[in-house]
Amino acid sequence: MTEKFGKIQIYTGDGKGKTTASLGLAIRAFGRGRKVIIIYFDKGGDHYGERRVLDKLGLEYHACGLKRFDEIKKKFRFGVIEDDIKEAQRGLKLVKQIFQDQAADLLILDEIHPTIHLDMLKLEEVIEVIKQKPLEMELVMTGRGAKDELIDLADLVTEMKPIKHYFDQGQLAREGIEY
Repeated sequence: MTEKFGKIQIYTGDGKGKTTASLGLAIRAFGRGRKVIIIYFDKGGDHYGERRVLDKLGLEYHACGLKRFDEIKKKFRFGVIEDDIKEAQRGLKLVKQIFQDQAADLLILDEIHPTIHLDMLKLEEVIEVIKQKPLEMELVMTGRGAKDELIDLADLVTEMKPIKHYFDQGQLAREGIEY
């Protein structure tokens, strides 16, 4: 077996930990001298704690989304507006450019699956872009609701399954844990 990069990984499911798993992989690859880029789909705003660490490490990331989290109410905005769609399209355009430039060893598309589910991106459009992935670039896609067509393209699929979650008892999102 070869140790080369180039696989497609998906972290999906209703359980907690998809973004966290991809960030762990990003740190591991970065620690081995790999060029890592993260594109956050539908995660605008500056309240995500991990971005402070990414800035300190010098890890490249792009937030392609509007602010959805109200830090005072500790709640997310649901629903899609026109600017959400524009931001998702901007993210997909960045993916195309990174592929074209072969600018990363590891590219993470965080929360891309929900953007498809919510019709911010069309499945066919995403598949067309994914098929342009450079052979030796590792690609990770995260988010609930991964479509079967993307799962078929993947080399590794991990489903996060909730067994028990404190949100079910009314716990709000906590700084440093959920964001």
